[in-house]
Amino acid sequence: MTLAGSPSHSVIEWGWAGRALEQVSGDMHAVVEREDGALVALLDGLGHGPEAAAAVSAAVPVIEAHAGSSVADLVQRCHDAMRKTRGAVMSVAWFDAYGASMVWTGVGNVDSLLIRAEQQDSSHPQAIAARGGVVGYRLPPLRVERHAVARGDTLVMATDGIQSSFGQGIMLQFSAQEIAELILARYAKGTDDAHIVVARYLGAPP
Repeated sequence: MTLAGSPSHSVIEWGWAGRALEQVSGDMHAVVEREDGALVALLDGLGHGPEAAAAVSAAVPVIEAHAGSSVADLVQRCHDAMRKTRGAVMSVAWFDAYGASMVWTGVGNVDSLLIRAEQQDSSHPQAIAARGGVVGYRLPPLRVERHAVARGDTLVMATDGIQSSFGQGIMLQFSAQEIAELILARYAKGTDDAHIVVARYLGAPP
């Protein structure tokens, strides 16, 4: 699920791919593009099926409505929104349009990798560590990280329906959408919902 505004300059190029184990997926993303930046979030409802989908469906509208808030505030709002559900794990990142930076936080096992455009060996991307817990049930003290980003740096988020080795050999010459589709085709486990979001930083507005 996505919500895109109409900024005069896109801060990111992004794409996604996903596969549901049952009729509905408990994995869901939200991407909100604004004049001052872009928000990217990926959520994985506990388990799979309708109850997992209900959990993330309670949180995504909150993310879309409050995309200008801090990433920590967004996670707290999602925690409040999912209290009556089975909860979810999630990662959320904000790309600043003017500060050449990405602010990120995460709870639980949504894997997030930041791959540098100038990195010669793309087989060793930078892993971003999340805190253990469940949003909507047991929210840990959040750790918010800020990373400087340059044009072409690429963030990849994946739920645990994707093998943890998915970061090996990501080819940045492909588009964000192509990268997401290739990861799904190669690394989906087939035993759980699977979902990937890829966001490439395009740089500050001219």
